[in-house]
Amino acid sequence: MSAPQQPQKEIPNVTVASSTNRSGTISVRATDQGMPVEIKFERSEYRYGAQALAAEILRLTKRSAIVAKARRRELLAESGMPVEILDKLGLPTRQTAVDELDRMDDEDTGPTSWMRQV
Repeated sequence: MSAPQQPQKEIPNVTVASSTNRSGTISVRATDQGMPVEIKFERSEYRYGAQALAAEILRLTKRSAIVAKARRRELLAESGMPVEILDKLGLPTRQTAVDELDRMDDEDTGPTSWMRQV
């Protein structure tokens, strides 16, 4: 008599994550492949112009994709996929994703003061 098998956790075809700008006025949900599936923004964002809005949507899409890739890696790892294959798929670890998001935030942060050193 064999032990009852636990049901396999089903892995979705795509993994999705959301990112929101600091002020909470723009939010993007994107897949692990970087495809935006939902974009929301407040009307007030129009005042910055189309180019600024598009750039922010693109930045948030990239952030969402990084988070979704890390989630996908965790799902696949839980299902028993070897680390070597996960690495070859280019799926980041949680720490790698955090480091990449921090790097993106550092690049995005402009001067924090109008004062300059004398």
